[in-house]
Amino acid sequence: MNGSQQVDVLVIGGGINGAGIARDAAGRGLKVLLVEQGDLASATSSASTKLIHGGLRYLEYGEFRLVREALIERERLLSLAPHIIWPLRFVLPHPPGLRPAWMIRLGLFLYDHLGGRQRLPGSHAVDLTRDPRGAGLDPSIKRGYVYSDCWVEDARLVVLNARDAAERGAEIRTRTRFVSAERQGDHWVATIEDLADGSRRRVEAPILVNAAGPWVGDVLRQRLGNPNGKAPRLVKGSHIIVPRLFEGEQAYILQNPDKRIVFAIPYEGRFTLVGTTDVPYKADPAAVAIDRDETAYLAETVSRYFKTKVTPADVVWSYSGVRPLYDDAASNASAVTRDYVLDVEGAKGEPVLLSIFGGKITTFRRLAEHALQKLEPFLPRPTQPWTATAPLPGGDLPGDDFDAFLKQLQQTKPWLPAPLARRLARAYGSRVDRILAGATDLAGLGHDFGGGLTEAEVVYLRDQEWARSADDVLWRRSKLGLHVPPGTREALDRFFLGSAGADMRQERSNLAL
Repeated sequence: MNGSQQVDVLVIGGGINGAGIARDAAGRGLKVLLVEQGDLASATSSASTKLIHGGLRYLEYGEFRLVREALIERERLLSLAPHIIWPLRFVLPHPPGLRPAWMIRLGLFLYDHLGGRQRLPGSHAVDLTRDPRGAGLDPSIKRGYVYSDCWVEDARLVVLNARDAAERGAEIRTRTRFVSAERQGDHWVATIEDLADGSRRRVEAPILVNAAGPWVGDVLRQRLGNPNGKAPRLVKGSHIIVPRLFEGEQAYILQNPDKRIVFAIPYEGRFTLVGTTDVPYKADPAAVAIDRDETAYLAETVSRYFKTKVTPADVVWSYSGVRPLYDDAASNASAVTRDYVLDVEGAKGEPVLLSIFGGKITTFRRLAEHALQKLEPFLPRPTQPWTATAPLPGGDLPGDDFDAFLKQLQQTKPWLPAPLARRLARAYGSRVDRILAGATDLAGLGHDFGGGLTEAEVVYLRDQEWARSADDVLWRRSKLGLHVPPGTREALDRFFLGSAGADMRQERSNLAL
């Protein structure tokens, strides 16, 4: 085993909560190490419905505190990351026989006012027989409502938090497994394992943050040896991608007879994202996948509302995630609270453990702030919250105006095809120049992997965003897997294999010196 490393905080888990806590802690001057057994956002945090939203349906379950906090965060995050988060209008069709109109109007009124909405337009009723947004719907649906929420590139949100944490001094180690930890005096002695070469390292830290998502219970019971450790209530959420069902940039929120809701959202230009399900899950989170019943449920839901009918054969891609919800004993998986619970074990002068249960991507920043507040009595020095006004990497666009930023990029780089310019601006914001620097034409960006993916971008993702495989690039840091030609995946894997070989040769050379 390699020598010991001392840090102030060891974070287990590279999802949105772990990355958010690592960023907040590093920005307070703490020495932070984050370990993730896979890629950043490789589990639940890249399998969301990709919305920054208050959770309109949570009002029905009385989750007013959560909805208010989420609505406040929605507007805040829109300012902090305007490249990867943007407004989205939702149409709520209202067929007869479901929730009464008065209930929907009351819910939307609360939704408009609970969070101090400033930047997003409010809700209103709409005649779907006259409004263009009703054109793709079944003719029997004649009325509805429109309201606002936001879209987010979820996996990129995680990566940007990790990038900012690293730039503030944190060490981010992906493909690194947390093996175990034991208490020694006033600190933890943990063992971590590099899954690339099997080497192990010892880490000493007074504070351990268990942000392992669906594995939070496994960390408590198996890795920390606490047989009475709490376990989350695991709920599977699945999504399908189908050819585009409707024209326009609006999304739809669809009510079902079972009182659940399903979203239909424009996705990657040519597709529609449909989800999500809420199914109790007891198997291995690493093996989660959509099943036949979930596919049929989502297909039947959208077919009930849209003129274009969907069958399972129309699905071009699907994904599933496992939500590690706090077990509040609700009988229905859809009714389980999405609020987060921060569980602290330990006292001053003892090793401290903070475990994260629940949460949603919209409230990650506030969750991290609350986590540091809980840990404040155990920190080596007083700290102050800071993330509420600090843009994420690439998010410092003048006036938070993405369209103006894109226009300027196209003027300064007229050789960039318009779709590529937009995609790069959306993904990297003000940091796009770090990819385009020195190039005066497309050839200057190096090898073309297909679908607009160039060698310059892949090198940036490898060197700055911890990408180590084709899937890291095609399905998390982008969704180019839906667009690239056959052979791109294999070419990327060869690229990363060559990079790994070069790194090993360099390491051996350094050791020889």
